[in-house]
Amino acid sequence: MQATDNIDNSDLKAELDLLRAAATEAGRIAMGFFRQSPEVWFKGGNSPVSEADYAADHYLRETLTAARPDYGWLSEETADNPDRLGARRTFVVDPIDGTRGFVEGRTAWCVSVAVVEAGRSLAGVLECPARQETFWAVKGGGAFLNGQPLKVREPGERMRIAGPKPMIDKMPVHWQGRLDRETYIPSLAYRVAMIANGVLDATFVKPNAHDWDIAAAELILTEAGGKLLDRHGSRLAFAGSDIVHGALMAGSGSLLDVMAGVLASHDG
Repeated sequence: MQATDNIDNSDLKAELDLLRAAATEAGRIAMGFFRQSPEVWFKGGNSPVSEADYAADHYLRETLTAARPDYGWLSEETADNPDRLGARRTFVVDPIDGTRGFVEGRTAWCVSVAVVEAGRSLAGVLECPARQETFWAVKGGGAFLNGQPLKVREPGERMRIAGPKPMIDKMPVHWQGRLDRETYIPSLAYRVAMIANGVLDATFVKPNAHDWDIAAAELILTEAGGKLLDRHGSRLAFAGSDIVHGALMAGSGSLLDVMAGVLASHDG
């Protein structure tokens, strides 16, 4: 893979500007269906997809690939084409992350877009129009929410954690009393961004997250001083041949170290 360390700032700014403009419009399109009883189908058994997902995906694909015709394309709502593996850079897109919440009228959903090169996100945007929030980051340039810099919060006596109950229940007993559990958040991308924003301290992620769920959010969290890691404590790679991940953990500091012990023994 080609290294990404020598990319100039103007290149990253151009990528970010493109993503932000496209995500803003895709968010506007999705909002046109929000709480308007959009048509919904189910794929893979119980995973919903709505006409809003398809409309936003169509716009993003047409707009982004027209601007960068040599880039690969990987989206939850588009059939994967292995030709993307030959591209230097790839757009990784979830037109609506948190579709179930979107359909239920909840506000914690977002348009997630990233540009990936050599397995790493160079620029990422989460557009959350129902909450009037836009998260973004570029590699080495920090993370922001509506223009304000983001930083994970320092671990305190009490910490707020999210994720599947069986995984949280495996935390050491002497940690359990320090943990406040967050209620269910439909969007994984938004949940990770909440750590970057200091609203959450950490989250476990059950197996089967896909690149499009986390490529943008992982960069935002990393640039805010946190980490999204696999069960081996390794950073994730995106837009390769394998786009599905096992159990993950996101957070920072000593809490993340303890979570690593839980994942090491997790069966998923």
